[in-house]
Amino acid sequence: MNLLIMGPPGGGKGTQCEVLIKELNITHISTGDMFRENVKGGTELGKKAKEYMDAGQLVPDEIVVAMVKDRLSKPDCASGFLLDGFPRTVAQAEALDATLKEMGVKLDAVLNIAVPREKLLERLTGRRVCRTCGATYHVLFNKPKEEGKCDKCGGELYQRSDDTEATVNQRLDVYEAQTQPLIEYYGKQGLLKNIDGDQEIAKVTRDILASLKR
Repeated sequence: MNLLIMGPPGGGKGTQCEVLIKELNITHISTGDMFRENVKGGTELGKKAKEYMDAGQLVPDEIVVAMVKDRLSKPDCASGFLLDGFPRTVAQAEALDATLKEMGVKLDAVLNIAVPREKLLERLTGRRVCRTCGATYHVLFNKPKEEGKCDKCGGELYQRSDDTEATVNQRLDVYEAQTQPLIEYYGKQGLLKNIDGDQEIAKVTRDILASLKR
């Protein structure tokens, strides 16, 4: 089964990816990991991407698509894959469609994990990190025994700058602006499966698996 997964920051996408690749026996392709591996491994595509990154520029779509194509052609993807982190724009989605067609591969479904914005804010702004050992807590879901103190080392807990409400709102705005056109694009193709991510983890997984059988 060949799948693509989308979900907002704090939507639980990473957790679902871990579960789904085991349940479905498919390969997880995180484009972030793929990028790092190419750059670190010094591949031709990695070198080209690094030139743009070092110049502070966005890596062109054709290089990213070429990396995805190279990754999808590896033997571990023959039994199926879960593509995560790409495409981010309709232009990239069109390029991916063309590449998959060229490879004789098709997407079976696009999973879109949806969570109300207020719940995402609650999840993302509630994280607290220990200054000393880096342990993470949450003001609602994983409280320390003593407020503001790490259970493990007694260090001070703080809120990271990227977890403040203003920063989180900005991240969610960017995500929504990027993905709304993709939701419409895959919806028109009949591939989109909207999943309620505001549930227990196991229930979200059950809903995803049920949607794939329909």
